[in-house]
Amino acid sequence: EKAERYRLLNEPRESESICRDALRTSPGHQHALITLLLSLTDQFGKGFGVDLRDAREILPQIQGDYEQAYYSGVVLERWGKSRPEGGAPVDVMHDWLRQAMAYFQQAEEIRPAGNDEAILRWNTCARIIGRRSGGDRPTHPTDGPDGPESFDDEVPIL
Repeated sequence: EKAERYRLLNEPRESESICRDALRTSPGHQHALITLLLSLTDQFGKGFGVDLRDAREILPQIQGDYEQAYYSGVVLERWGKSRPEGGAPVDVMHDWLRQAMAYFQQAEEIRPAGNDEAILRWNTCARIIGRRSGGDRPTHPTDGPDGPESFDDEVPIL
């Protein structure tokens, strides 16, 4: 709980440290692993020396097919969003977001009833890509024959 609190206070290094302490006493603790993973991704592109490899090392320890797919997507989405901060072209960010979307789609197919997290994240990635590429957002496999519904709502561009 403390680690999560520090994450929400935008202190991801402190959160990471607390998670690592907790995992030393309770290896494999799922909540601590997920909080650690999110704390690491909070540090992407911020000059803290955390990179994609650091987050990917945690993923195999997360249990459950849905969780594996969903958090793999989260890692790639956050890495992609951090790329412009590192000076990479927007196309590089789009490539990472598209990879994340594939994981979110996989997670959506096996999600627990009532859990729309993967759908919401897929849509966010699609909106970011659409805004940055002149409005052509990727279409979801479940979009109807008339195309996707309107995505004119405001989503902050990172």
